[in-house]
Amino acid sequence: MKRKVADVPMALLNRSSWLVAALLILAPLAALEPSEAQAQSDLRKSFPGRRVGGGTRGACSSRLLAHLVPASSVFAPGKDRFLGVLEGPSASPSPLEITFRPLSGRGTVEGSMASGQRRVLPASAPGITLLTLPPVKVPTMWESSYVCPEAAAPPTPADPLNFVAADSPPALSLLVAEASKEDAAVQASLARLHRSCGSSVPREEVGAAFGLSDLITAQWPERIPVRCPA
Repeated sequence: MKRKVADVPMALLNRSSWLVAALLILAPLAALEPSEAQAQSDLRKSFPGRRVGGGTRGACSSRLLAHLVPASSVFAPGKDRFLGVLEGPSASPSPLEITFRPLSGRGTVEGSMASGQRRVLPASAPGITLLTLPPVKVPTMWESSYVCPEAAAPPTPADPLNFVAADSPPALSLLVAEASKEDAAVQASLARLHRSCGSSVPREEVGAAFGLSDLITAQWPERIPVRCPA
């Protein structure tokens, strides 16, 4: 014999109605809040990074500068938290300024990288400098550029034929927490470089590991020093 709705206890009906209403309210909210992994995946696709800087006119600004990160310029440093900067040959090297700042609206940078924000490395010969970053808790912009004396010079009169800027575009990358397959390969390569701190590695090895073989030419030393400042 079929039970009528009236035979069902009123308390059970009320509870069922409440659960249905709660699900109807929460479902749209869940759809509006993407997971952290999805948010970082979106950043990887949309971030306008530039892992290679330099390359413009001027003794300082023409010097190659590259972040040792995937070609997308988005990188998760992993548990070792190593970052690598590659500097090319130069007749008159300049200091290197490195800055970290949270991606707009994504919180603050924690830890101590020269007070958590900025560090200036002394002028140096061609080589790789490895840094250890505090844990990345929010998407963080990493920018590196040379402190060029020509940047401080007074502006010259406009010349319609002088269309090449003297300023050097910085290397620009985004640091995130969630690693991808590309990140794992770069993390392993940086860990191998760290074992060579104070020594040097073949230039071909560096080019192959980080996809920079077309930039590391015969003008570079055959072995590239690896520096690991405190």
